[in-house]
Amino acid sequence: MPLLSGLHVYPVKSTYRLCPDSARVEPWGLAGDRRWMFVDAAGRFVSQREEPTLGQFRAETAADGTLTLTAPDGSRIEVPQPSVARHDPIAGVEVWGTRFPAAEAVKEARLWIAERLGDYRLVYLDDPLARAADPEFAAPGDTVSMADGFPLLLTTTASLDELNALIAAAHPEGHEVLPMDRFRPNLVVSGTEPWAEDTWSRIRVGALTFRVVKPCGRCVVTTTDQESGERRGPEPLRTLARHHRLLKKAAFGQNLIPERPEGVTGDVLGTVRLGDEVTVLETGPGWPENAPA
Repeated sequence: MPLLSGLHVYPVKSTYRLCPDSARVEPWGLAGDRRWMFVDAAGRFVSQREEPTLGQFRAETAADGTLTLTAPDGSRIEVPQPSVARHDPIAGVEVWGTRFPAAEAVKEARLWIAERLGDYRLVYLDDPLARAADPEFAAPGDTVSMADGFPLLLTTTASLDELNALIAAAHPEGHEVLPMDRFRPNLVVSGTEPWAEDTWSRIRVGALTFRVVKPCGRCVVTTTDQESGERRGPEPLRTLARHHRLLKKAAFGQNLIPERPEGVTGDVLGTVRLGDEVTVLETGPGWPENAPA
């Protein structure tokens, strides 16, 4: 039976992962996931695509919302959570062409970041309703944090095993085995067939249900060692492009949107936990290779 075997939260977009045993699920993603991000002077998001060393920054949030950032050199800064209600500065920011307002962190954070990373600002998504999910795949009212496109990303260990086997076959001289952290998922599921997730339309994880809305097209971040920040060559993009193209893109994993349980109000829909059973409620024909994204 498929089980939830991995949980990952990224408090700041593109920084190092947290691996809790459980996580609250909100309509826009796991609680605390990607509510912060770095932006450039124009307000556009900054990720490991441009700054692979971002993955070496560690981020944790306290109960009062304070963010602690730890740089690769071990230096740390505590950043109070900014708020519109406290009249903190508001910045217009952008993720993949969508602009929305976010609260800007204190000036001390910008100075600290400039010394260790670059001339970037740190912003916080104070209003989780400010950014709509992609209307082509989402329903009206669906929102997302500062993740790339959708509230959650799911991967499976069986598909990773199959991908690693394909990479090994393409490199008889030898190649490193890619870990799951290259793909930066929120939910990792074990106990399926390879690529089974490509046919899922709706699933249950523990007591919560999710719509499976779109394959995840992969980018250069998957070639980045999450422990060292080094680019490691063309894999897995080369093999995915040859063997697992969906919607015209090298794909791995599926994007999810949580469903609100009947009778549940407020921001917390429920909790997912390691070991939760994963049940496939609905399937579809799968995603075509060359249909437009």
